[in-house]
Amino acid sequence: MDLDELRTELGEVDQQLLKLVARRQELASRIGAIKRAAGQATRDYAQEKRVVGRARQRAESLGLPGDLAEQLMIALIESSLSRQEQDGVAASGRGTGKSALVIGGRGKIGGWFVRFLGSQGYSVEVADPSGPVEGCSHRHDWSDGALDHDLIVVAAPLGASNQVLHDLAAARPAGVVFDVGSLKSPLRSGLRALVDAGVAVTSVHPMFGPNTDLLSRRHVVFVDLGNETANQVAHELFDETMAVQVSMDLESHDRVIAYVLGLSHAINIAFATALAESGESVPRLAEVSSTTFAAQLEVARAVSGDNPHLYYEIQALNDYGTESLSALLVAVEKIRSVIRAGDEPGFVRLMESGRDYLANYEV
Repeated sequence: MDLDELRTELGEVDQQLLKLVARRQELASRIGAIKRAAGQATRDYAQEKRVVGRARQRAESLGLPGDLAEQLMIALIESSLSRQEQDGVAASGRGTGKSALVIGGRGKIGGWFVRFLGSQGYSVEVADPSGPVEGCSHRHDWSDGALDHDLIVVAAPLGASNQVLHDLAAARPAGVVFDVGSLKSPLRSGLRALVDAGVAVTSVHPMFGPNTDLLSRRHVVFVDLGNETANQVAHELFDETMAVQVSMDLESHDRVIAYVLGLSHAINIAFATALAESGESVPRLAEVSSTTFAAQLEVARAVSGDNPHLYYEIQALNDYGTESLSALLVAVEKIRSVIRAGDEPGFVRLMESGRDYLANYEV
């Protein structure tokens, strides 16, 4: 066989593989329906371990690397779980006969909530000056019309959201209101105005990006503002998913986020800045890239490619933001000091301290 014939046959094998993947997805969807009917959890880690182990053994018996089989099965399992989770959310019909207004629904996280609520059966209306979202009714200005929705989600930029919350407090809608801001410091007065106005309000922070499909091991933070009705409605939106639901108070949220987002963003921005100003070209660095460098480069690339205005807000608008940045400066100075002093035991102590702390940390 010549090269073209071999490539044609390879393409046919690829098509067969995709047909098998589609068949697997169909079976996964049916398994998910049986799990829901029986009240079983969507994710079964013991079963996943068995599936991966079985695949590794079979691959090795065929002369294939076990790691290849494991990576392939993990990708297929996560895709199947996404299908089951989405089916479960849709099957719940939690929003059937109800309406939702998403203020800022054309934005990235706003768009995620438009799709998420729509999948639950909500009739979703988008309020966004940048234009409509396909399949949803639309208004340019959220205040141009009735606010008789069962749910109002504020997904506007942080800089504008506080005023939106204040204006909603003045309007006193009957439905549940929540924001999805990454920070709560700049929204504090607006959220309290809603509380004082007697509106059923809570605050939500989805700790994942807008392209997320599978919510397993993803966290959703709920900031309790004292309204049980709003808390319950917000929590129930995620009950059919595998998201980890975390509750905390208003002040604790931003102190934690200063480290979870602020510190991690700052480290990666600093890493990218140092490389950009080093004079070394990316191709040259890639030629001698280590495993650690490659992993860090991927994270830094993702951070650097995201919305810089949002990242600035996360740093600048957090009342506790400088706390984590100061901790970063102190840590870097400690490392520099022990290196300059030739203090190997001091360097070892720094690494051991970090190792001991991280040993008890689970994502």
